[in-house]
Amino acid sequence: MRRRKRSLNPEEQELWSRVTETAIPMPMRGKSAPKEKTSRKAVPDPISPRSIKSFKLGVKAAPKHAKHSLAPSLDDHFVKAPLAMDKKAFTRLKQGKLSPEARLDLHGMTLEQAHPRLNRFILDAHAQGKRLVLVITGKGKSRDEGGPIPTRLGVLRHQVPQWFQQHPLRPHILQVTQASQKHGGSGAYYVYLRRAR
Repeated sequence: MRRRKRSLNPEEQELWSRVTETAIPMPMRGKSAPKEKTSRKAVPDPISPRSIKSFKLGVKAAPKHAKHSLAPSLDDHFVKAPLAMDKKAFTRLKQGKLSPEARLDLHGMTLEQAHPRLNRFILDAHAQGKRLVLVITGKGKSRDEGGPIPTRLGVLRHQVPQWFQQHPLRPHILQVTQASQKHGGSGAYYVYLRRAR
């Protein structure tokens, strides 16, 4: 038994007419269908010939950078940081002429081990009225296997300055700068603490 075709009610007919007004006909295969003007804008091709540099087959691409880091240079970060302490004392500090009153060596620790140790060390030093402490992170081992995602050199070296900017350490720290060669160079930080009140 065949089913009778159901006709559309007026509400369905109105809905169908709206759909057909917005529909764009598909191009017919093998036949050149007449081009109709559509109100939609054509999407430009994301790869333009100008964006591709010329190359020769068989020639290897030159590496852009021999070494890379996933974070901006720490030297740039400290140079841009505003000076919060006395300029004369800061110059002496950078030259290694001030001696740290305490030191913490995080060298070889994981992030999970180092973070609570750093917090405890800075908070204790501040409570004891110490002004200058040295935090040693190490320079980090070069362990880039050459994969598609670069491996960060010195995870602690990059993470510790971020911890200095977070609670609970930030209110107690006046200035942070890279240590002089005498105290560890790029693998250590001078942390100048605020006066305990």
